[in-house]
Amino acid sequence: MTFDSNVNSLILILQKSRLYARCIYCNQEFKLSAALLFNGRGSFPAPAEERRQELETDLTENFADLVRRKEKARTLSENATVAIGIGKIIEKVLPAHKDFSMISADCRFLAEPIDMIVFNGVSQNKVDSITFMDIKTGGSKLNTHQKQIRDAIEDKKVKWKVL
Repeated sequence: MTFDSNVNSLILILQKSRLYARCIYCNQEFKLSAALLFNGRGSFPAPAEERRQELETDLTENFADLVRRKEKARTLSENATVAIGIGKIIEKVLPAHKDFSMISADCRFLAEPIDMIVFNGVSQNKVDSITFMDIKTGGSKLNTHQKQIRDAIEDKKVKWKVL
């Protein structure tokens, strides 16, 4: 007896039985004799073939969507990397720009967590104020640490210490 004939014999026994099974999706019981049982190694019965084709179509569409999402994520990642790189360059050269409103000799570049501190007037030996500055390009926003620094400054929680 071959494997297929054993499977087909088992299917016939189950179809004639009074056994019940439970659906793994809806947890409902059903008679095995009422179920569409078949040997998957041969041709599928029409309802099973229709369902197989539906699942294959869904799989193909999901795969195509995954490919599109992967490409979009890669493009967004590349764009973000370029934007960050440009932002890093701009924050370093901005004080030299003709339209920069601060005196470049008053500026001290920090990079992290904020870009710059401007000691307004230090170049004329008279510091009038201190400006904490972060330079943003495009739609970038302050990160959590930068927001905390901004809030501490606005709440006047700034100290001076000599070691």
